[in-house]
Amino acid sequence: MTRYKVDNVVLDTAKAQESWKDDGVWVNGNRVSVATGDQWIDEKLHRSAKGRYWIETIYRISGCTDDARLVDHSEAAHWLYLNGHDLPEDLEAYEDEVSE
Repeated sequence: MTRYKVDNVVLDTAKAQESWKDDGVWVNGNRVSVATGDQWIDEKLHRSAKGRYWIETIYRISGCTDDARLVDHSEAAHWLYLNGHDLPEDLEAYEDEVSE
C-alpha cells in the first residue's frame, strides 16, 4: 500500500478499484517500460472507487521518490492502449481516439 497526496486528494494504491502495469520490452537484457521508455522508471495506472484515473510513477533509482498524478479519461485510454490493455467499459468511447 502506497499513498500519495495529489490536488488535495489522497490516492491510495490499496483502495484502487483496478490497476494496470505498464508493458515492457527487453533491450540488451533489461526491461524497458513502454510507458516511460526507461529501464529504471515504471508506471501503473489505477482507477479509484470514485472512477478517477491516476498514474503512479515508480522509480528504481536511488534518491528518487515515487509519485502520482491524476489523468483524464482520454489520457488513461491512451495509456492503456499503448501498454497493450483492453479498455474498460467506462473508457470504450475513447477507442476511436486512441487508435487508427
